[in-house]
Amino acid sequence: MTYLLALDQGTSSSRSIVFDELGHIVSLAQLELPQIYPRPGWVEHDPLEIWRTQLATAREALAKAGIAASSVRAVGITNQRETTVLWNRKTGLPVHHAIVWQDRRAEPACAQLREQGHADTIQAKTGLLVDAYFSGTKLQWMLDHVPGARDAAERGELAFGTVDSWLMWKLTHGAVHVTDVSNAARTMLFNVRTNQWDDELLTLLRIPKALLPEVLPSSSHFGDIAADLLGHPIRIGGVAGDQQSALFGQACFSAGMAKNTYGTGCFMLMHTGQTFQTSRNGLLTTSAAQPGRQPEFALEGSVFVGGAVVQWLRDGLRAISSSSEVESLALTVPDSGGVMMVPAFTGLGAPYWKPDARGTITGLTRGTTLAHIARAALESIAYQSAALLLAMSRDAVAAGGQPVSELRVDGGACINDLLMQFQADLLGIPVVRPAVIETTALGAAYLAGLSSGVYGSTEELSRLWRAERRFVPTLPAARAQELMARWEHAVRQATLE
Repeated sequence: MTYLLALDQGTSSSRSIVFDELGHIVSLAQLELPQIYPRPGWVEHDPLEIWRTQLATAREALAKAGIAASSVRAVGITNQRETTVLWNRKTGLPVHHAIVWQDRRAEPACAQLREQGHADTIQAKTGLLVDAYFSGTKLQWMLDHVPGARDAAERGELAFGTVDSWLMWKLTHGAVHVTDVSNAARTMLFNVRTNQWDDELLTLLRIPKALLPEVLPSSSHFGDIAADLLGHPIRIGGVAGDQQSALFGQACFSAGMAKNTYGTGCFMLMHTGQTFQTSRNGLLTTSAAQPGRQPEFALEGSVFVGGAVVQWLRDGLRAISSSSEVESLALTVPDSGGVMMVPAFTGLGAPYWKPDARGTITGLTRGTTLAHIARAALESIAYQSAALLLAMSRDAVAAGGQPVSELRVDGGACINDLLMQFQADLLGIPVVRPAVIETTALGAAYLAGLSSGVYGSTEELSRLWRAERRFVPTLPAARAQELMARWEHAVRQATLE
């Protein structure tokens, strides 16, 4: 049997999963990653903790699988995107904590770029809106605020990377400083049309080019893990940012195929093939995971509060004692009884982009119970995701394509049958849950397997992908449209204008 090892470095934990060549999970290991909140709106990680936890889980996963590192054909890496690490090339030590993707400290720099009229240029080159979410202004902040950092960077003494780059540097004892296109595409420094770092953007953000990693296709020979770390050298054969990796793991390889990941938030991506498509509906354009050198793209939308609304029911309202209880509570009523919840706890993301929106519960009557509120909370995840998919379908049709015909789903909340059925009902298309819902890690394993010869083509990977359950719409289209109209009305009520 041939094995592949996926390193899945996320925001809240580091995980390692051993897969066999058929895509089955053999073993899994996970360690929590401590969060650091120095000030309101600031979020950091200790890069050395990222490294320590990721290496420990890799060793544990191999031990649990009962295999030696020599049995692993290749390693794939997938990671929290946009999180920014800056380290000393000579010592290998970070010069500052990693600034996490959620961190908002670079917003003043972004506001300045927008005020100076650079937003259109940046979007045309990168596909991104100017926002503190992305790595470029986080890196700029480090260079301006860490004593001596800018001078050291100018002298070529420092290295910048997203989490994948940092892990590969450590895994190879500093032998490689590389990233892949899907991670580079999230920096606001990378021209996704040419697949190169963009000199104009580097000048605009005052980023020395010497800091930057080499960019390779997502399925490449990135380097080899040093023999002393896992007991045998292993090829690093695949790298992709977590959402692009999930798209790949769902076998969404061609234009019009879409997936939605239901986690703390929800991330929906639709493959657009080799077409760079600017959204007219509030979505981002991003590089998809690329097996070869030909640029491939996707439209992306983010829901800020997905599964987090269930955590709020548990920890805020204390309506349930564990998240797993929400479905059974919601099923005690036939519907939400007219209650609508808009969980805009931190504003609304795509396709609305309303940072000032705040959470609301509307439609309450004397007959409303906690069960109705629980059902409305679950349904809010589906409403937000439906708004995203409808925006994607409008973009697809405007570009001469077809509306999305099915939605592949993954992430922790996709195991909730009530939520998945309601999602299918709202969309009017099948919602398909795969046999392996760990698709983020699976995508990294697939990319590594492609470059190392375990798989011959993406067509072979498509044949490996298996559905566990297909949720078919049962609601009349007119009723679904009526419900979406009620949702949009509730969104307007949540927006402070």
